[in-house]
Amino acid sequence: MDSRFPEKLVPVVIQSVLARKPIPVYGDGMNVRDWLYVRDHAEALWQVLTRGRAGQTYNIGGNNERPNIRVVELICDLIDERLQNVEGSSRKRIAFVKDRPGHDRRYAIDATRIRRDLGWSPAYTFEQGMRETVQWYLDNQEWVRLVQRSVA
Repeated sequence: MDSRFPEKLVPVVIQSVLARKPIPVYGDGMNVRDWLYVRDHAEALWQVLTRGRAGQTYNIGGNNERPNIRVVELICDLIDERLQNVEGSSRKRIAFVKDRPGHDRRYAIDATRIRRDLGWSPAYTFEQGMRETVQWYLDNQEWVRLVQRSVA
């Protein structure tokens, strides 16, 4: 996830939940992505830089394929848990919207080489990484507002 682009799934969901707005999910929500926590990604890049073979290609993946709807539901649950939402589950705000033309059904990464050659694998589970990400957004709302104003 790149937080400089607030239109991406995770920032959109977090900000929609916090604003108590509808949470847009493309199509049926079953588009699958391989999720990787940013600290794991940075560590993998470091391993490639310091231990990788020059000219070799290393795919960095989390082995954490999840349908978008499951990601959205987890974010809703994490925010509700942290903020003790008294209005009930934020999941009720999920709104399925028309899918984007050409929206890939699945993105998958074969990270066998980096695991085999460099011994790297993610240290964070999907749930741990998402928990850390949600907390970061909750702790940095002023920064998020600045970014949103700068891209508007």
